[in-house]
Amino acid sequence: MAQKVILVDDLDHSEGDDVARREFPLLNRTFAIDLSDANQQRLSEALAFIEEVLENAREVKQASRSKKAADTSPRLRGYTLTDVREWAREQGLDVPARGKMADEVIEQFVAAHPDAASEDSTGESAAEAAEKAAPRAEAAVSA
Repeated sequence: MAQKVILVDDLDHSEGDDVARREFPLLNRTFAIDLSDANQQRLSEALAFIEEVLENAREVKQASRSKKAADTSPRLRGYTLTDVREWAREQGLDVPARGKMADEVIEQFVAAHPDAASEDSTGESAAEAAEKAAPRAEAAVSA
């Protein structure tokens, strides 16, 4: 049994022998649409107009978000914030899945993992600085 395919114009929904699939390029892409000869002529004129407009126009680029300066003094040596988050969860601490990590949590991690302490500008690690500060704090409390 033979079947007859009837193409319908995608713009005015008319049927006719002159309706055919028409491909056209626009903005580095190829589009396809079913059009009659009359609507194909209208499309060609519109594309010619757009081409003329684009020749005289300039592209506007979206402003990009400024990037924050990276922390130049990492507080952890050999560990990532993911490691800190996993450790904190194991300790029963509430930490966010993403984003900024509380300083207290990082300090607790460094206290539990002395090898994670990064060295400051004087060459001593954060853990060493904390150890030196602890006797002074204890002396102040005793006095």
